[in-house]
Amino acid sequence: MSDTMEGAPSGEQKRSVAILIVDDDALVRLTLSDYLQDQAFKVLEAATGDEALAIMAAPGFSVDLVFTDVMMPGLTDGLALAKWIGENQPEIPVIVTSGDKDKVAGAKEAGGSFHFVPKPYDLDELAAQIRRTLDERSVAS
Repeated sequence: MSDTMEGAPSGEQKRSVAILIVDDDALVRLTLSDYLQDQAFKVLEAATGDEALAIMAAPGFSVDLVFTDVMMPGLTDGLALAKWIGENQPEIPVIVTSGDKDKVAGAKEAGGSFHFVPKPYDLDELAAQIRRTLDERSVAS
């Protein structure tokens, strides 16, 4: 790892990069949140896609990336959340995770704009994917 700002896209001013984690499993959220905070990310959490939409609709809300599980209770699963973000806040990259690769592949073929990390995932590899995704966004801007 370089001595540059960990967790931030290259060339970006020094600040914490904010990640919204959306997962109905509290233990997964807590583990991932603690790990990403140790990697110098600012972390927000939501237990469902519906809660994530409410958080994202709040005045002054700002996030650099959303990481969401596919299967969650409520009206909005992870794929519906990714679709909503793509249509309403396309500047925010989304990483989707699931153990059901076929469902995710179908959503991607239907025009979903997100990255995919299969479960189970390694935390170091996930952090590297987050950084790559943020770097891609910086280059595209």
